Amino acid sequence: MLANNKYLSRGIFAIILSALSTQAIADDLNGANTAWILTSTALVLFMTIPGLSLFYAGLVRSKNVLSVLMQCFAITCMASLIWLVFGYSLAFGDGGSMNALIGNLDNFLMGNISEASMAGDIPESVFAMFQMTFAVITPALIVGAFAERMRFSSMMLFSALWLILVYAPITHWVWGGGWLGEMGLLDFAGGTVVHITAGVGALVAALVLGNRKGFPQQAMPPHNLTMTVTGAGMLWVGWFGFNAGSALAANGDAGMAMLVTHVSAAAGSLAWMMMEWVKYGKPSVLGIVTGMVAGLGTITPASGFVGPGGALVIGFTAGIICYYATQAIKQRFKIDDSLDVFPVHGVGGILGTFYAGIFASDALGVFSGQGYNEGMTMASQTYVQIVGITSTFVYTGIATYILLKIVDKLLVLRVDEEGETRGLDLTEHDERGYDL
Repeated sequence: MLANNKYLSRGIFAIILSALSTQAIADDLNGANTAWILTSTALVLFMTIPGLSLFYAGLVRSKNVLSVLMQCFAITCMASLIWLVFGYSLAFGDGGSMNALIGNLDNFLMGNISEASMAGDIPESVFAMFQMTFAVITPALIVGAFAERMRFSSMMLFSALWLILVYAPITHWVWGGGWLGEMGLLDFAGGTVVHITAGVGALVAALVLGNRKGFPQQAMPPHNLTMTVTGAGMLWVGWFGFNAGSALAANGDAGMAMLVTHVSAAAGSLAWMMMEWVKYGKPSVLGIVTGMVAGLGTITPASGFVGPGGALVIGFTAGIICYYATQAIKQRFKIDDSLDVFPVHGVGGILGTFYAGIFASDALGVFSGQGYNEGMTMASQTYVQIVGITSTFVYTGIATYILLKIVDKLLVLRVDEEGETRGLDLTEHDERGYDL
């Protein structure tokens, strides 16, 4: 009887402790913030599949449509598991003496995350998943540079290595407690972490692989612009989670980030459309959706720091400058960045990161943002932004080149000429996108 009472007492004590622990978690957790980041996480994943997948798939020729869809889908799966195993730990772990450069592996398989783990006032599981969606879309963006000519096995190996050796370290530099974050770099949602890394990686990949057969003499128009516009609409909507979700709270910062994101996207779309209208006499559907992506990519690093007036300038200039960058890459330099990843995302990320140091100022009247961090001026903040841009560009370029050369030695990067002529759908997957 006494033994039974003893076990009963222990059980009651355990229940009380559990209740107290649950109450403590509930006291720390902000339900509104958690709900918003859960929603934002779904929106960012929606950007990759189906948004980016459809956007890219419509831009390639019909014989390669499945290959692009497959690449985006496979990267989503692979990047998610890499993030689970050690990507999150490398990006956001405390690296000790190496913390300025990289995190550690203490959170292998996210072993330190439980239902009770918190990241600020939201569950750490939600934060880790939100960041996972960023790790998914960044290597998927690079797909557009080598579309229609990279072997699937090589793409998988390159994307995995790139995520570990490029994306994770730079994420740590900026958001994980590394040296750029300590310097005070303003990158609200991924100008350096996502867009410059993806853009520079894409440019290097296009140079290493070489142009598609027939480029630039042979016209290679999109095979299905309806599909591209559908994907573009999904990207626009999903981008609200990308930028406004990066506030990590349901507050004024998130609201302003959403507003300026929309303004910049609209301004970028119209600016690009007008450039084409003036040059060619007609506005194009491809132009207006590409301008939208330019506006969205350029506002991304600045979205939490600028106001609507600044966003209007950012989006409008993004549409013009990224348009000219696209013309220069393909027509002047004859580089076959197939789906314009560098001139849109890379140039947009560089512009947006620089603009964040300008329009964050609270002294620009209607173009003002929220103001700089304590001790920073426009000159000092702009210097930090330039350091962030330069270091991200250089490291990404060198590391990407080395990784591509390694993969080429191990697996061979490019399909053979016959395979490129037949199309990757058949040669890499033995399937057709259309069989009518």
